[in-house]
Amino acid sequence: MPAAGSIWRRSWYPVAYLKDLDPARPTPFTLLGDDLVLWYDREPGQWRAFADVCPHRLVPLSQGRLNEAGELECPYHGWTFNGDGHCTAIPQAEGDTAAASPRSHCRAYATATGQGLLFVFAGEAEAAAAVPLPLLPMLAAEPERWSVQDTFRDLPYDALTLLENVLDVSHVPFTHHATVGKRETAGPVNLELTSSGPDGFTGVWPEGPRRGTLGTQHTSFQAPCLMWHDLTAKGFARILTVVYATPIRPGECRLFARFPFRFESALPARLLKLRPEWLQHLANHVVLEDDQAFLHWQERVLQQRGGSDALVRSCYLATPSDRYVRALHDWVSGGAGKPFGEAPLPERLGETPLLERYESHTRHCRSCSGADRRLGQLQPLAAAVLLLALGAAAWWGASAAAAAALVVAALAAATWFQAGRWRHQLRVGRPVPPRNSLRTKA
Repeated sequence: MPAAGSIWRRSWYPVAYLKDLDPARPTPFTLLGDDLVLWYDREPGQWRAFADVCPHRLVPLSQGRLNEAGELECPYHGWTFNGDGHCTAIPQAEGDTAAASPRSHCRAYATATGQGLLFVFAGEAEAAAAVPLPLLPMLAAEPERWSVQDTFRDLPYDALTLLENVLDVSHVPFTHHATVGKRETAGPVNLELTSSGPDGFTGVWPEGPRRGTLGTQHTSFQAPCLMWHDLTAKGFARILTVVYATPIRPGECRLFARFPFRFESALPARLLKLRPEWLQHLANHVVLEDDQAFLHWQERVLQQRGGSDALVRSCYLATPSDRYVRALHDWVSGGAGKPFGEAPLPERLGETPLLERYESHTRHCRSCSGADRRLGQLQPLAAAVLLLALGAAAWWGASAAAAAALVVAALAAATWFQAGRWRHQLRVGRPVPPRNSLRTKA
């Protein structure tokens, strides 16, 4: 685990979008190897984060409940805790002496909210006030001017691997061909570092993506967990690609991806709102799975060869396109270290768990879990309509009414099929990425 004084501990991390949290029940989360319970303290109207362990018998408080008084109650023996982590009730005790002991208290982490996210400070709560939240300055200045699409996913690789991947702009035409890239737009990528230091770095790609058709792209890495690309497509919009990489445990992190647009006209912003969020998330999954399997493999090879300290020896960084990757690893080797030090990565996963979507996203997403529930209700309804319509068509014989019933049956069958297809996509991805599909144009 990272040392108490490391930048990884002295930082705020997003742990959830506020819209996905349920204020009526506790939620578990793991941050830098620490198991947390997130819960809403309704009296002050504040989200809390505690160590997810009851001081009595060490069971997870996240399996408890919020009681009638709005306090966190342990599921094992009913010990109760207020928003400061102090024990307010021990049902088995006579008087208040046991509850007054510091040994009955929970460890409380500092929390804050901003730009739709819940943040938790990974170090001692007393140090949190001196560290600013990692927010996007352009959104803070003019929030009403931006249309923002959000997604998240628990990924089977380290936070540093995620940051390395999203800072690497040159992989997009190849890895993401047929999703958000095209092979024919690949070319020399001459990245320039404009600043660097212990707090991160900035850079510029003068030509920009797609052979300059989208304009110059600026990149910022705000250590240890935030990066963004920023470009202005003239006549269309200013476009950001924002990634937060929250370390969970060795070989696992939570990605928060944000796509803010500041359109030059009102129509694109209105059209963006028409697409259900859960359908947008399905498309985001496909892009993430373009490189998920080989990144999971790659970080194990890099660790075997010495990690960040050995990057230049292990990898042939032959062109300016690798400058951001090298800068990230220089930051690690220059004193930041890795989020989990030299802790070994877990065993490599097979194809099925690497493509799993339900536990890594759907179950925790309000939009996707709601869609999954509604689609599950729609399928038997569509099946019933199909059977009724077929029966009616058979009863009416050769008639206009029978033809209409067959049309209804066809629509019901299509609805049943599509609902099932979407439910499957909310659970698991495709083993063959679009770039390798036989239907994809080379």
